[in-house]
Amino acid sequence: MNKELEKTASALIERYSVELREFRGQTNLIVSAEDIIEVCQTLRDEFGFNFLEVETAVDYWPRQEPRFHVIYQLYSIEKHIRIGLRVPVSGVSPGLPTLVGLFANANWREREIWDMFGIRFEGHPNLRRILMPHDWQGHPLRKDYPLGYEEVQFTFNAEEIDRDKPYAEE
Repeated sequence: MNKELEKTASALIERYSVELREFRGQTNLIVSAEDIIEVCQTLRDEFGFNFLEVETAVDYWPRQEPRFHVIYQLYSIEKHIRIGLRVPVSGVSPGLPTLVGLFANANWREREIWDMFGIRFEGHPNLRRILMPHDWQGHPLRKDYPLGYEEVQFTFNAEEIDRDKPYAEE
């Protein structure tokens, strides 16, 4: 691990209830929902992580608790280093505080997470759908969302698809 990242991670572990995880050279901190704003503000103001590079989510369904992880990746332009944050979020009424006050680009990313996963961001100035039509029901990237697709036809399954395909009758 980079010395600067090591110093940053140690300081955050001392101040907050965060857990350090490293995987393939990437440093990640598991942060509680209650601490995410303070941790991000500390990273931005004290350690120079001034760019919210990634904000997305993962659905671990059918494991119910915690069902989701919201993932943040912050980048320090000056130091050329990045740090990842993961926030476990319950599957029952999932929600987190918004980061829009710290990083303006969180606005669009949080709208996308809301639209696709149904995770609410409390305090968000304009939390509404961004990809799906406004009257869409459900959140398509949830693993329990019903798929409505037609199987792709290949040479090995062409007869089976043709047999099962509904054709118009005369």
